Formats: sequence, C-alpha cells, structure tokens
Amino acid sequence: MLDRIKAILRDQPVAADTGGFDQLQIAVAVLLIEAARMDNKFDADERAAIATLLQRRFELAPEAAEQLLQQAQTQAQESVEFYTLTRTVKDAFEYEDRIEFMQMLWEVAYADGELHDHEANLMRRVTGLLHITDRESGEARKRALRQLGYEA
Repeated sequence: MLDRIKAILRDQPVAADTGGFDQLQIAVAVLLIEAARMDNKFDADERAAIATLLQRRFELAPEAAEQLLQQAQTQAQESVEFYTLTRTVKDAFEYEDRIEFMQMLWEVAYADGELHDHEANLMRRVTGLLHITDRESGEARKRALRQLGYEA
C-alpha cells in the first residue's frame, strides 16, 4: 500500500496486481471490456464473447480466460487510461496482430447486435492509437460482422 501511495505522489504508474497474467493480456482484456461497456451495458453475451476471444488469442483454458476477464474487469473499474493500454498492445503486437485485435474489438462491440455511438467513437480512437489505417479497421469490422453471422 505504501508503495502505491509513493508512486502516486511521484506521478509514476502504479503497478497493478495482474494475477499471473502479463501486461499485454491485461491490456487486451481491459480494452475488450471497455468496448463492451461503452453503451453502459455489459451483458452475458458480451462477457461470453470476450472470454472466447481471450481463449482463442492467448490459447487459454476456459478457467484461465475467466480469471483474466475477472482481473481485467477489476482493473477496468479502478481506472481506464486508453493511451497506456493501447501503447502496450501497439508495442507488443505486429501490425497484422493489431488488425486482428481490432477485429476482436469489433466483435465485442457488435456482440449485442448493434453498434452504439460511444462504441463507434472508441473504435475510432483505438484505431488511431494503434496506428492502424481506417481502411484496415473497416476491413476488420466487416470480418467481425461476418464472424458474428451478420452481413457486412
């Protein structure tokens, strides 16, 4: 606790308890959760979609994906600072992986069957912060819609 207070006073980032997951996994999970929460709803369909995406991306067992999701949800409730999260993703992922991550975000945004204005705004911000072209983000959106069974 004292270390956290000292870090705040020094204006340094506070290290979060990551529960055994690396910073990339946490950043991806938190951003996916934020995509789901942008419309002020975080329902079971969105949660299940995120868990599945985390399992697939990081080759996790269902129980581990659920633990990662819970840890990320706790961190998302405490504080969400998009620049740090997206920088973690940008620095760790190659360009193609960032595009794949955008598709994951689109899948979560559309998990409830519609795209809310706040979700669309988040997608534009993340696209820029990940240094992905609008065209590539649009292509990822179309793939996500097809993946979900919607026509793109």
